[in-house]
Amino acid sequence: MEEPEPAEAAAPPPGLRSLLPPREFLCARKGQLLLAESVLSFIIFICYIASVPTAFMMAALLEFLLALFLFFAYASKLNEKFKGLYWPLMDFLRCVTAAIIYFAISIAAVSKYSDGASKAAGVFGFIATIVYAIDFYITFNDLVTFLKQGSSDSPEGHKSE
Repeated sequence: MEEPEPAEAAAPPPGLRSLLPPREFLCARKGQLLLAESVLSFIIFICYIASVPTAFMMAALLEFLLALFLFFAYASKLNEKFKGLYWPLMDFLRCVTAAIIYFAISIAAVSKYSDGASKAAGVFGFIATIVYAIDFYITFNDLVTFLKQGSSDSPEGHKSE
């Protein structure tokens, strides 16, 4: 009897492998930030479900779904396929609003409510605020370089025509 090779037995089927994001994207800074945003938003969502201010769970759920959508959109390179949207601007606006919303509801959760789940959600919310702020700072730098490139090309092209 021959023993099956461990590499063949441990390898997942090709169908499941296609659902996972590529390793290059997971090692990239954008992939790590989007993964951290998704995980933090999910943890905050779970904490708000178990806490007194359950109305705050809607913000965490929406941010979780948006971060998860952009994670898989960037991982599957939808941003290169759909050129109609300017993806960095959409990502920048999402990050700015998420940082502001998480900061506001974290302050409210920590200062107003005394249960443990609210305090945990507030602490994770402050961490998520920092992660979203880092993401929008990096995305803002990409936007500035794009706008500088676009503004220098536009006036000269109109003057020569």
